[in-house]
Amino acid sequence: MDTKNQSQAQAAVNIQDLPHRSLPQGKMPAIGMGTFGSDHVSHEQMAEAVLGAADIGYRHFDCAEVYANEDLIGESFKELMRNGVKREALWINSKVWNDHHKPGDVLEACQRSIDNLCCDYIDLYLVHWPFRNFHPPHCSVESRSPDSHPYDHGEMMETWEAMEALLEKGLVRNIGTSNMTIPKMDLLLRDASVKPAANEMELHPHFQQPELFDYCRQKGIEVLGYCPLGSPGRPERDRTPQDSVDIEDSVIVTIAKAHAVHPAAICLKWAVQRGHTPIPMSVNPRNYRVNLEAVTKDPLTEDEMNAIAQIDKACRLIKGQVFLWEDAVGWEDLWDMDGTITARS
Repeated sequence: MDTKNQSQAQAAVNIQDLPHRSLPQGKMPAIGMGTFGSDHVSHEQMAEAVLGAADIGYRHFDCAEVYANEDLIGESFKELMRNGVKREALWINSKVWNDHHKPGDVLEACQRSIDNLCCDYIDLYLVHWPFRNFHPPHCSVESRSPDSHPYDHGEMMETWEAMEALLEKGLVRNIGTSNMTIPKMDLLLRDASVKPAANEMELHPHFQQPELFDYCRQKGIEVLGYCPLGSPGRPERDRTPQDSVDIEDSVIVTIAKAHAVHPAAICLKWAVQRGHTPIPMSVNPRNYRVNLEAVTKDPLTEDEMNAIAQIDKACRLIKGQVFLWEDAVGWEDLWDMDGTITARS
């Protein structure tokens, strides 16, 4: 990083001010940058945003092979390291996609991500969804793959044992899960040799998931939250008429006015102070700068945190309809709403 960029980064956020979470291997910055550009951001824009975000202090980047941009983001990481940012100063997540859950496929997928991201190892590698259900990109939410089926714990354990092997090989530093539920996590913790270091889940003020959040914390599993701003840029296929908008909530807006910031900053302050790690995505330099600054100064008061705790609407935005099987009743079948796992027929 040249002197000018160092000065700009220092002026924005002192990296030493960023809060961190302790995982079994390493300290994870308590705010990350999401790299899923959805349908409205090109892969090139996302890779450029990674460079810009790193210049102003981001060190945690949440990637996935299925985002189809890891090769370009890897070029950004290479440039950062050429300019003096050490690999160990970065925290890089990636995820194994649903059609690579078989043991040999997990190893190959992980190695591809390492190669594409130009990173030698991955700090946190996640099982993206606890299903092998695959769907083609940009398909309709009504589409159903004939090979899709409900959660199969035997299959999940095959995948998880392959994840544990990645640890043994030194390809990854930590392993974790994403889009899990308490019943599924109960089974995994019962049978795993290595428990998940972290679980990534949808979290924002209108979808606080208190039971799963508390469960993970009690089990010593760190929590990462996607859609921390209520995902205003999510794909059209993921939108339903009943969805609410967090940054328009009167409580969030009132608190934002009191702090003289955008409501999005309040969502991020709430997340970090609550104890989970948000991963907002933006390619707008002003926005990702403000997002980072939000979690390093001017914290919310206890009363403000309590007020936000009261606005949970249980509004899940990423429902996962494309992972359903042919005889599924609805997206609720994915999420064990009644506390039991939908059985495989």
